[in-house]
Amino acid sequence: MLIRDATADDWPAVWPFFHRIVAAGETYVYPPDLSSEQGRALWLLPPPDRTTVAIDDEGLIVGSAKMNTNRPGNGDHVASASYMVDPDRHARGVGRALCEDSLRWARARGFLSMEFNAVTETNIHAVKLYESLGFRITGTQPRAFRHPAEGLVGLHCMHVDL
Repeated sequence: MLIRDATADDWPAVWPFFHRIVAAGETYVYPPDLSSEQGRALWLLPPPDRTTVAIDDEGLIVGSAKMNTNRPGNGDHVASASYMVDPDRHARGVGRALCEDSLRWARARGFLSMEFNAVTETNIHAVKLYESLGFRITGTQPRAFRHPAEGLVGLHCMHVDL
């Protein structure tokens, strides 16, 4: 699998799975009715932040990640990242490859740690993946996310030292 920096030309391939994931309303705090333009503005980050795409052996974009400083100013030594994997491509290592790449990026940029601020507690596959890469849950904001099937569920904050 190839992970490379995303370009504006990649958005038409990212948008279908991005939209599907956001519209499902199960994992992201984004409004489910985001337009393509709104999604692009949230996801395709300009440098020094970074957005990547994962390309499978057939040349298809099957996932994407965005990486950025978690907080400005006195918090700018902590990175953050978000990941989207085409739901039809789950359990094939795409998420792991994207997460590992983002950790390498953060280390190379001199960040001291990476933090995810809003991991839905019902997203057990993501939580398990992040924990396998050294992240730990540092806190959970109870009832902070309206899950369409589970109701009000918690949002984990997850952290790893780099």
